[in-house]
Amino acid sequence: MKREILISATQREVRVAILEDDQLVELQVDRPETRRMVGDIYWGKVEAVLPGLQAAFVDIGTDKSAFLHNSDLAYDEDEDEDDDADDEPEEPADVDQPDSADVADADAPEVPVPARKPRGGRRRRKEPPQIQDVLKKGQEIIVQVSKEPISTKGPRVTAQVSMAGRFLVYMPFASRVGVSRKIGDRAERQRLRGQVESVMPKNSGGVIVRTVGEDVTQETFKRELDTLIGQWSRINKKTRFVGKPPKLLHRETSLTRGIIRDLFSTKVDRLTVDSRQLHNEIIEYLNGIAPELVDRVQLYEDKKGLFDHSGVEQEIRDLFKRRCDLPSGGYLIIEPTEALVSIDVNSGRYTGKKDPEKTILRTNLEAAREVARQMRLRDLGGIIVADFIDMESRQNRDKVLQELRTHLGRDRARTKAFTVSDLGLIEMTRQRVRQSHLQSMTEPCEVCHGTGRVFTAETIVRRMERSVRRMAAEGRRDHLLVRVHPDTATYVLEQEADLMKKLEKGVGFNVEMRDDPLLRPDEFKLVVKGAGRDVTQQYAVA
Repeated sequence: MKREILISATQREVRVAILEDDQLVELQVDRPETRRMVGDIYWGKVEAVLPGLQAAFVDIGTDKSAFLHNSDLAYDEDEDEDDDADDEPEEPADVDQPDSADVADADAPEVPVPARKPRGGRRRRKEPPQIQDVLKKGQEIIVQVSKEPISTKGPRVTAQVSMAGRFLVYMPFASRVGVSRKIGDRAERQRLRGQVESVMPKNSGGVIVRTVGEDVTQETFKRELDTLIGQWSRINKKTRFVGKPPKLLHRETSLTRGIIRDLFSTKVDRLTVDSRQLHNEIIEYLNGIAPELVDRVQLYEDKKGLFDHSGVEQEIRDLFKRRCDLPSGGYLIIEPTEALVSIDVNSGRYTGKKDPEKTILRTNLEAAREVARQMRLRDLGGIIVADFIDMESRQNRDKVLQELRTHLGRDRARTKAFTVSDLGLIEMTRQRVRQSHLQSMTEPCEVCHGTGRVFTAETIVRRMERSVRRMAAEGRRDHLLVRVHPDTATYVLEQEADLMKKLEKGVGFNVEMRDDPLLRPDEFKLVVKGAGRDVTQQYAVA
């Protein structure tokens, strides 16, 4: 598979596009006003301990206090011998996170936070400790951001701090060596574990070997491990002289460096960047960590934009649309909601030839591939439900599920797809650490307030009519001016030309209508003409 990374940078924005077989599959955007927080380490102060939720709120200096669940505390757990681990520490359970402003404070006695072992794989886990036995109000604690603020909720943090390098993830509160589950060969996993264990200082924490570290020498492991341990030591020492919390102890590396560190390897054919300054920084960084990749970095200097030249810009514009077309003529409808994201698969204009089951199978297979791509591209997270076209054959349903899981396997975020339900639904979960592109790059419409719908002109006229009659029922006889949007005024002129005469006759006073382009399409105003008083709020209740 051909893989390429494009980086387009300006003074106010850096955009990174990841392409697979010339198709955009992932987009990341970094702007100064929306700085990325995941990976940042803070010296925080516990504001409240909530035994009923088994959670605490920690002040880390953000607008809203950070949420710390007891599953994110550092604690010992039993493990079996078959160690499986991700490149990154496992995401915590997605518990419902309340607003800190709505929760009463609660205290618990202070107990030192014990060390814990790295998560991952098939393990016999014991229950995490009760949070009131570990934390108390006012306690100072080191935490790391695992999820950025989303909607009305503050950031989520973990006490299971991890330091990511190119080949290793160092976990100071862990106690053993793990290997990325993407390295499937058991003998290779044992070899890598042995190499790292031999250079790991005693009682210095735990480590996960990342996928890209498969062919790395023992000397390279030792050099990076020493760097990560030294970095953690400096962070830990900061707590002694930075003063009272909240304080930022460590900021995660920039978007560009993170991409180079985590993604750029021999599996990527080319990295193209359109900024000479950024190009020089990337070359300098690679010379230190992977000089063999320097010749794969290209500087783009054409006057035409890099994303325009590669066709990526149009795909970025399309990712905000509800409808996503499939190659054969079918399409997806993607609807984000507060609770979940729903994806509906439709056959559209594709009708096949003779066998309807084959037609449905082809559409669903195409949809499975596109669903996986859109989840990555739009950075959807949480619960996702895909409604595929109903299939009679269990074998065909399994084919669609396998196709979906295969393409989800390319996703860097952790995903899980469950079996096809009797209703033809596939329920999925996807790791969510920040807002989706729709949430971060758009805002709710002030007219429809995010519903995507506004009242029809006829509905507005009926509401206006009820409001005027409500005034008449109170005995008012003022000369009334009704201001409406031009579209509503046009509807009245074309569909109900005698409306105002009938209304005046029914209420017993003069009612005049005028169009006002400054009003929203579903808005109207009632103004007492002589006094110029706006009485809309008083009478327009429904």
